[in-house]
Amino acid sequence: MHALIFEKFGGPEVLHWGEQPDPVPAPGQALVRMHSVGLNFADVYRRNGNYHLSGTAPWTLGYEGAGVIERPAAGDHHFPIGSRVGFADMPYANAELVAVDLDKLIPLPDDITFDTAAATLLQGLTAQYLVTDSYRVRSGDVAVVHAAAGGVGLLLVQMLKGLGAKVLGVASSATKRAAVLAAGADAAVGYDGLIAQTRQLTAGRGAGVVYDSVGRTLGDSLAAARIGGTVVFYGMAAGDPDPVDPRMLMDRSLTLTGGDLWNVLTSATIRRERAAALFAQIRAGQLQPNIAARFPLIEGGKAHAYLESREAIGKVLLTL
Repeated sequence: MHALIFEKFGGPEVLHWGEQPDPVPAPGQALVRMHSVGLNFADVYRRNGNYHLSGTAPWTLGYEGAGVIERPAAGDHHFPIGSRVGFADMPYANAELVAVDLDKLIPLPDDITFDTAAATLLQGLTAQYLVTDSYRVRSGDVAVVHAAAGGVGLLLVQMLKGLGAKVLGVASSATKRAAVLAAGADAAVGYDGLIAQTRQLTAGRGAGVVYDSVGRTLGDSLAAARIGGTVVFYGMAAGDPDPVDPRMLMDRSLTLTGGDLWNVLTSATIRRERAAALFAQIRAGQLQPNIAARFPLIEGGKAHAYLESREAIGKVLLTL
């Protein structure tokens, strides 16, 4: 098979298309022929050497995607040859063939395309737990969404609106803010106007919930929350946040909680039930993934460069 590989850390130019041995599935694994792969900033961080990589060079990136079963797992009858499947957390996805654990396989309905699955599974399941597990959104809540034009952000805005919340999206450019408004947000603002706009939108009270995936903005997120409000911290795209004085949380009765998808997807049953609910929202027109661009996997370096440009609105896909 072929894969997008690299032997040293560096910029997008270190990635190249190379021949690799076909993966040999371990017990409890099926072999999947990939059709569409999701690109994430975690891939960029690993390529730069900022995230842990197991094994030795050449390395293969990628953790999510969709395709068909090429070789079923021994003794398994749920996913026969040709079954359409997706997954959100299995390594080495930037390849023609990927060995995937059975409990991480998600069956794809006929009306969910490979591109839709690759564009929504990781980010969609993340947005889903943010509005149900980290903070249970109620009609009338005011929510602030950082990085609202990103893969999670645009889906999160749509989910919040579907639950009856009033949404303020935060994005870095006018083009991105326009996309956030098109996704249904009630208002969109740049990072320098976050606190003032939140106060204006809430008649001075502050937001009931603030979703922060940026990290360095955590102080502003806490300031934008109302007394008794909640800040959900689930990412550090711009770096580590400053320490938080717990006395400030006490004084304003604030809740600061963290979120991680892998603490929610604790079994194959839960994973598939939540994915099915996500697909149902897409089918009903309640959720529309935005695909920023598609690049052939063989041109993965161009895809990385585009993602790093911060121009992408929505999800970048690598296709085979």
